Amino acid sequence: MDNYFISYREMISLRGLTDHTLKSYCTYIRAYLDYLQNILRKYPEDVSWTELRGFIKWLQAERSLSDRTVNTAISQLRFFTIYVLHKPWDDTQLPMRKFDTCLPFVPSRREALAFISSIPDLKQKAMISLLYSSGLRVGEVCSLKYSDIERKNMRIHIRHSKNRSDRYAILSQNALDILTQYWFAFDKPADWLFPSQRDTAKPCSTFNVMRWMAQHETELGWEHRLTCHSFRHAFGTHLYEIGTDLLTIKHLMGHKSLNSTLIYIRPASYHTRNISSPFDLAGGRLHG
Repeated sequence: MDNYFISYREMISLRGLTDHTLKSYCTYIRAYLDYLQNILRKYPEDVSWTELRGFIKWLQAERSLSDRTVNTAISQLRFFTIYVLHKPWDDTQLPMRKFDTCLPFVPSRREALAFISSIPDLKQKAMISLLYSSGLRVGEVCSLKYSDIERKNMRIHIRHSKNRSDRYAILSQNALDILTQYWFAFDKPADWLFPSQRDTAKPCSTFNVMRWMAQHETELGWEHRLTCHSFRHAFGTHLYEIGTDLLTIKHLMGHKSLNSTLIYIRPASYHTRNISSPFDLAGGRLHG
């Protein structure tokens, strides 16, 4: 089965994806090949559609996967079938699942400021302040170089983002002040802006940032609802609330499509945009 997995990785890598994305694309194919070897005892080219559907049912039950995640597994099976086995794929045999769309948790401006201002460690504080103040992805923060911070132009150069394109993000003055304090306190890092503690030749890992956030929520006595992406969501939502147009938000966040930006309309507070119901604008009050 290893040869199938190697072929799959090679075909995925030909798409020019980042190492992180390549790794995520392999998650369920490895599980599928193990399933074939240990349970069905079949080679991939001999598997029927009924057995493919059986694997998806087994996978969902075994790992308690959401319908959205099951769709990810189906997408990987589709790619494997077409590009490794060179067989046609039939969407009517293994259709994508429908799933509920839930609103992401978005901290309020007061909650975001309270969380960041109470972080005692300057490195952690600087990194999380960039998540919120510039709307960066956690991987983008960890990958920053010292030279990416353009103080003169008050912007941040984001290299090779998720969409494999460079962009400039806004640099907040408050975030720059925190960043400057951190830089002097942590021996003026000149290459990676946030180097790993174990090996300064490598950047800080995204796992550490997520762990710090969870620890700080515990220290504050908050319910564990925040993720690194919560602050990116907050950046987009709060910009919309103060009247920033969607096209500007799209460019600042590095979205390829405006549809990705539209998600920030849903959790926005209509009160902050001075939007009233037409029922309240009709004039007069109704009395019972």
